[in-house]
Amino acid sequence: MKNLRYSWSPFLKYGKKLEIEENSVVYHQGSEGKGFFYLSKGGIKITLLSQEGVERTVNYVPEGMLFGEHGAKNEPYLTSATSSSSSEIYFFSDEALFMICAEHPEAACIFTNSLIYKFRILAEIISFLNSPIEQQMAHFLLKLVSENGNFSIDQSSFARYIGTSRITVNKILNKWKSQQWIQISTRTIDILDIYQLKAIRDSGAIDISNLDVLMLSL
Repeated sequence: MKNLRYSWSPFLKYGKKLEIEENSVVYHQGSEGKGFFYLSKGGIKITLLSQEGVERTVNYVPEGMLFGEHGAKNEPYLTSATSSSSSEIYFFSDEALFMICAEHPEAACIFTNSLIYKFRILAEIISFLNSPIEQQMAHFLLKLVSENGNFSIDQSSFARYIGTSRITVNKILNKWKSQQWIQISTRTIDILDIYQLKAIRDSGAIDISNLDVLMLSL
């Protein structure tokens, strides 16, 4: 899955370019699908609303990736997407997808692999649900930095991503900071010792082999 980044870029001419401001809703969970999107610049946050009404952040879309693929063929969107910064995205209708696949057969494989990757993200989150919070935090922080570089995120947003309280996140981050494993600024968390965080990630109540496979490369 590491080669998915920017693999859709040759087909951007078939899409509709959109410039959106921060905190703009791209699509709502449950609404009728109108097509799917590609993130060219900026940031998109994907959230999932449970039946109990609890909203959790499930992904921050890296630049160069598709999102909202489940909205193809008028299927309802399974998640919601909101811009986390001013962004440049491309919209692809069902007609555009049909045309792309007809003229570029390899596009069907790229689209399918991207959709599979999104379901793997949800499986990844479910796998970590009962693991220690510190293990979850280590994994998802490594994932954010691996896929997005110097990622801008505050502690409240990171807590929603993990599915826990800001107090818990703050306590663990300050512990890691005192051990000089990370560095914290107003809106960024920088990793100073990746090996220590990987050791935490690979410990705990669950054992998921080859977790790095779930991470896209820059």
